[in-house]
Amino acid sequence: MKTLITGLSLIFSLLLFGQNSSISGQVLDVNGEPLKGVSVYIKSSNTGVETNVDGFFKINNLTAASYSLVLSHLGFQTKVIPIDLTLNSIDLNQITLVEGNEILNEIVINTDLTNKFSRRQTAYVSKLPLRDIENTQVYSTVTNALLESQVVTNLEDALINAAGIEKLWTSTGRGGDGAGYYALRGFSVQPQLVNGLPGITNGTINPANIERIEVIKGPSATLFGNAVTSYGGLINVVTKKPYVGNGGEVSYTSGSYGLNQINLDINTEVKNNMYFRLNSSYYTEQSFQDSGFRNNFFIAPSLSYKVNDRLSFSFYGEITQAEQTNPMFLFLNRSAPQASSNLGELGYNTKLSFTSNDLTLKNPTQNYRLEMDYKLNNNWRSQTLLSKSSTSTEGYYSYLFDFGVLQGDTFSRYISDQSANTHTTDVQQNFTGNFKFLDMRHKMVVGLDYFTTTESSQNTGFAFYGNVQPDGTVINDNPFTTEVETDAFPLSTSGVDQALASQAVGNNKSQFEIYSMYMSDVVDITDRFSVMLGIRLDHFNSKGDVLDPDDDFEQTELSPKAGLIFQPIKDQLSLFANFQNSFTNVAPQLVGDPDQGPQTLQTFNPEQANQFEFGMKANLLDERLSLVLNYYDISVQDRVMTDPNSPFNRIQSGEEESKGFEAEINGNLVKGLNFHGGFSYNDSETTETDNLEILNKRPLEAGAEILYNFWSSYQFQNGILKGFGVGAGFNGASERFAINYASTGEFLLPGYTIANSSLFYENNSYRVSLKLNNAFDETYFRGWTTISPQMPRQLLANITFRF
Repeated sequence: MKTLITGLSLIFSLLLFGQNSSISGQVLDVNGEPLKGVSVYIKSSNTGVETNVDGFFKINNLTAASYSLVLSHLGFQTKVIPIDLTLNSIDLNQITLVEGNEILNEIVINTDLTNKFSRRQTAYVSKLPLRDIENTQVYSTVTNALLESQVVTNLEDALINAAGIEKLWTSTGRGGDGAGYYALRGFSVQPQLVNGLPGITNGTINPANIERIEVIKGPSATLFGNAVTSYGGLINVVTKKPYVGNGGEVSYTSGSYGLNQINLDINTEVKNNMYFRLNSSYYTEQSFQDSGFRNNFFIAPSLSYKVNDRLSFSFYGEITQAEQTNPMFLFLNRSAPQASSNLGELGYNTKLSFTSNDLTLKNPTQNYRLEMDYKLNNNWRSQTLLSKSSTSTEGYYSYLFDFGVLQGDTFSRYISDQSANTHTTDVQQNFTGNFKFLDMRHKMVVGLDYFTTTESSQNTGFAFYGNVQPDGTVINDNPFTTEVETDAFPLSTSGVDQALASQAVGNNKSQFEIYSMYMSDVVDITDRFSVMLGIRLDHFNSKGDVLDPDDDFEQTELSPKAGLIFQPIKDQLSLFANFQNSFTNVAPQLVGDPDQGPQTLQTFNPEQANQFEFGMKANLLDERLSLVLNYYDISVQDRVMTDPNSPFNRIQSGEEESKGFEAEINGNLVKGLNFHGGFSYNDSETTETDNLEILNKRPLEAGAEILYNFWSSYQFQNGILKGFGVGAGFNGASERFAINYASTGEFLLPGYTIANSSLFYENNSYRVSLKLNNAFDETYFRGWTTISPQMPRQLLANITFRF
């Protein structure tokens, strides 16, 4: 009995001591400065913490065992330390991390109090590893955890989570500009950046390979140029990258309207310090209307190799094959009075697609990125980047247009056979520094950038192919709603080809290139007050039509930016203000009535956009609650537009002002509860122009004045319901103009609020989810001189296995 009691006491003591064992230490950079926010975790587990403001960490309640301790921080190379933990706690004292790239730092720690819907730092927004609270620019981040919580299957639903952005129209697939359009701070923008570099597409982006989306607000030409940004900002898609370790997941989603998606994600160590990751997805969905579909397949290999502590390489590729019917918008007339001024008068039957599954567009796309990162010394690093992208359009593009000359709201269909492609190349050389000068800390990037794009097309002209009214009434013949084929408009592609036979086939090719130099420096005047200064010099060289040397032109332009950050409460509250600039090179154009004599070539100055902004950023309650509040004012001068006195002339007389307020919140106040929300108000107006059609009116690309979104998710932590969870949220917008010119009158699209909800169960091995989109089946529309009905109620089911 004594032996038994002694043995039980020893076992109890071992368990007690083991559970109280811990690993602690302090993390510093090469200059001996403490690093705050470093992720420190036990490999292949959910156990981890972040370092505090002094760089200290402590992981408690560990049992005696052998561990691999991983330290991961943005802008630094990941470090793995083997630990043999016995009965005693271990103090590792000081641990030094050396600077590196972001490739091997995409780890997200799943601790109980992780703010999963927020990421507080990035290397892309400022081309420097800055935390949000020390960045003078405002940006919204949509994390992979948020996308998983919402069972997101398309980019449009993902971007709803960013404050102040709204879809104008979905991807059409057409050549040159077939990607989706979004309103951001009063201006239209397309998703054209992947991992901070140009990544062009004519189609849709599959979110299965997205690590996060960064919606960077305001004019941003200083660091990103003007070719892939807008005056309202830019959309940067950050893809999944290799990480330290082995693992992966396979996921299947099924839903209403024939939605099926299967995703594969595998990460493995090829050899020491070389990691390979492969993401792939196949997606197919039918339209909620009588015709229409979308198919998408991609494969995305990525490789990262750390040769030594000074040199590393990485490669990323994505090859996409996509096919769809282009969504059929109702294009309103921009110069004639509308027969209807609202949806009630229009009588739109939203179940009709006015197209056919035979008329499809294919959008093959390829994006590649190669990076070399080299440590020059303890203060400076070199980053060499090469990206190439290619996107094409092959197939039938059609649209419905109201000429305003036929009976009531009668829309004429036009179809073109498209054959177009766009190729881009971008080469960047960045030198990033982190050093002290005159007793002040500098974080600096100095870069050179060469970007070129070539567009070519052999599209046919647009052939007339029948008239129709929005309620489906046939005017003459309608080949898509009648059940009986006619000789004039047969339902097969042969009928369309016959109509297109009389159309000329174009042969167009254009090219431009941009040579740039830029510099940005974040100077810590004190540990609480920082100044950011930046400037870019762009030389724009346009070949125009490569077959016409007379339309070549060159322009050189400067783009400055500046910002201030003051932290009344260090690392918890910052007050900021910024000035940002962007511009647009406007190609010379032939003006004058060609019937009255020869046209002349008119040149224009670049359009200019300047933004002044101020606000606050907060990371509170041990960074479990983050908040951003900001006000901005963007002024655009020298806008080029059509001369109101002659459609053959262009004038440079327009000025626009866009100002507004934004708020965004992320929180994890209770174990298992995460929430994310945003609100924005935008006031845009054309303040000066000779074109009285739009003077003192809200630009149509500005979208709705008010946007809002919210999502919360709670997972039970204990008891019989442990692992189960619920999610709920909403998103909405105020009414907006589909058309609003002096000669046309107004056509208003009503505001809307869409409710969504989910149920799920999750553990370390798998996750099962049910998601209900548009729970109350609200009929709502979006548009930009167009009217486009949106998805009705949709049920999604997902299962994900992790290994």
